[in-house]
Amino acid sequence: MSAAIPKGEDDDALIVRFAAGDQSAARILAERHTGRVLAVATRMLNNPTDAEDVAQEAMMRAWKNAGDWRPGEAKFSTWLHKVAVNLCYDRLRKRRTKPLEDAPEPVDDRASAQEGLEADDRMSILKAAMMELPERQRAAIQLSHYEEKSNPETAEILEISVEAVESLLSRGRRALRIALSDKRALLMEE
Repeated sequence: MSAAIPKGEDDDALIVRFAAGDQSAARILAERHTGRVLAVATRMLNNPTDAEDVAQEAMMRAWKNAGDWRPGEAKFSTWLHKVAVNLCYDRLRKRRTKPLEDAPEPVDDRASAQEGLEADDRMSILKAAMMELPERQRAAIQLSHYEEKSNPETAEILEISVEAVESLLSRGRRALRIALSDKRALLMEE
């Protein structure tokens, strides 16, 4: 049985311990990072099942590569998000090749109260507008705004420059403002 690992131990040390066979290190890493990876995948894919698959695959890749991890070269969380974003890109590309009639019907899980309906409507409009953004803009906004990654972290995950991240964010925000104002104008007419 391995010794207990303090919750505050850094990711590099935990990966080294896991590579040496310490399963409790893997559990701590999973507890620490799976939720955030799942959140970014859910927002990028807009499909909870696919997002769970991506989060699981990203963690499996972390475990598979633990023996090759070189502490201090990159942040584990940044590397893991990069893996997850790339897995999301793969799934989004595969979706494009499917005919529209093969797409599943959206599930209506709105609350019954009026406020719940209005909140769901706003969220649906935002999600639809996000899904219309080009992949790179959507990924940059997801990482920056929803995952609260810094621009340098987002740049590393997306494998682009910080300036390119700033450009993607600017264009994405502008496109969202336009899409949301168009939707708002349509709602006002109804």
